Amino acid sequence: MTIQGWILILGFVGILLALTKPIGMWLFALYEGRRTPLHLVLGPVERGFYKLAGIDPTQEQGWRRYALHMLVFNFVLMAFTYAVLRLQGTLPGNPQGLAGLSPHLAFNTAISFTTNTNWQSYGGESTMSNLSQMLGLTIHNFLSSATGIALAFALFRGFARREAKAIGNFWADCTRVTLYLLLPLCVVLALFYIASGVPQTLAGVIGIDTLEGARQSILLGPVASQEAIKMLGTNGGGFFNANSAHPFENPTALTNLVQMLSIFAIGVGLTWCFGKAVGNTRQGWAILAAMMILFLAGVTVAYWQEAAGNPVLHQLGVAGGNMEGKEARFGIAASALFAVVTTAASCGAVNAMHDSFTALGGMIPLFNMQLGEVVIGGVGAGIYGFLLFAILAVFVAGLMVGRTPEYVGKKIEAREVKLAVLAIAVLPLMILGLTALSSVLEQGLAGPLNKGPHGFSEILYAFTSAVANNGSAFAGLTANTPWYNGLLGVAMWVGRFFIIVPMLAIAGSLAAKKHTPESAGSFPTTGGLWVGLLVGIVLIVGGLTFLPSLALGPIADHLAMIRGQLF
Repeated sequence: MTIQGWILILGFVGILLALTKPIGMWLFALYEGRRTPLHLVLGPVERGFYKLAGIDPTQEQGWRRYALHMLVFNFVLMAFTYAVLRLQGTLPGNPQGLAGLSPHLAFNTAISFTTNTNWQSYGGESTMSNLSQMLGLTIHNFLSSATGIALAFALFRGFARREAKAIGNFWADCTRVTLYLLLPLCVVLALFYIASGVPQTLAGVIGIDTLEGARQSILLGPVASQEAIKMLGTNGGGFFNANSAHPFENPTALTNLVQMLSIFAIGVGLTWCFGKAVGNTRQGWAILAAMMILFLAGVTVAYWQEAAGNPVLHQLGVAGGNMEGKEARFGIAASALFAVVTTAASCGAVNAMHDSFTALGGMIPLFNMQLGEVVIGGVGAGIYGFLLFAILAVFVAGLMVGRTPEYVGKKIEAREVKLAVLAIAVLPLMILGLTALSSVLEQGLAGPLNKGPHGFSEILYAFTSAVANNGSAFAGLTANTPWYNGLLGVAMWVGRFFIIVPMLAIAGSLAAKKHTPESAGSFPTTGGLWVGLLVGIVLIVGGLTFLPSLALGPIADHLAMIRGQLF
């Protein structure tokens, strides 16, 4: 590890903390439905959408109606994307003449982008036309992100409102987030990427003559616009197969830093927005503190392991850290930081191949996802996932002090605890169940390229990434098969919506409750004790659930490496 590496990590955290309140204030304005400076220009566009769709944005919805509209909206978008991908060969905007996708790959990809996972069982530049990238995929990058933030707003209202029957209007929340947050920021980011050298064109391929006299085809496309929302919306799907390791997606150290900041920006802003919504910004800072402790712990381990390198190579006289699978222009510190950021935020973009990380260095991105999108998490999904753990934490605290647990003025009773446990249990049931199935059946064993514990880690990572709606991969698994495309598609759908529905039920239940003033017997939920309890609950639940699978995969891989055996 180097001083420069730690300066990068601590500088990144410092910039992020400085952005938290400004972004949170903008999000809070959208949460409340207040006017912003952008309403002067985009207000008529918003009203035009409502008029065309026949929607009254002032008519609020109960949690069941909110959930139904959200589910129908996402299902229709998924079906539309499936049709675009299947018909790609006959549609315009296809300068390379690429054929339509197979049924199982189109199924997997449509679900992947609908659920904000952006898992890719394909190489973008060799599979997707420009039209498919823009109409089939980039649209989802905006709308799946807007859906996540809208759902976070709904849960905030559950905590903030008193004896209310409604938690907002899904269509209004989604429209405002897209128009006044995602779209303007992405225009700025796309212009920055274009100025930095990222292509933005409808051209498909250009030919050049190399210095050796050979003819080479350079693939281009509307990259900068997809790159902007890919990071800001924690989507992660790359225009090119190498994702953010490709120089056309991530050309410089500055673009690398901006991409990492973009991944976390909305997630940290939502913590401040939550605190403001419930009338105490210290609540939001406490949640952010717990998130940052988990994040920094992960970065420290990953950077330490990658900087330490491979002892087998050291014995052969190859000194230094582990640079396998990393871009020389970024190095170890920036690659380790990016890996932890992208998996802490359920983004899935990569600037290095996680399959080439050391065993314990690669375990950190895996464990981040297994914690359930709570280490910052995806846009919206991170904060509502963390609040589910907060409900468990106050329940445990209530058991310790012998009182009915309370959180931000709402009593947490049996219904909320049961729903929170139901939502949290989805993750391990799907991850471990589908991993076990693929580890014993011939169709599953045909996927991993490595044997032994590393091959098991590749399977475990794939299903963890899918259920956690992350989308990154160890890059050592052949996933474009009916078996993996089908199971990963189901895993992504369940991992997204089987958590959302119980969460909305909690929001509806909390909104109907009376406000309970804090008393001398209330457990404080803004101080260091509360932050420690939150971190402990997250680690205990994640550790108890996934430690056996981690022992079979990366931990066994690490012990084998120490003995001189590589897989």
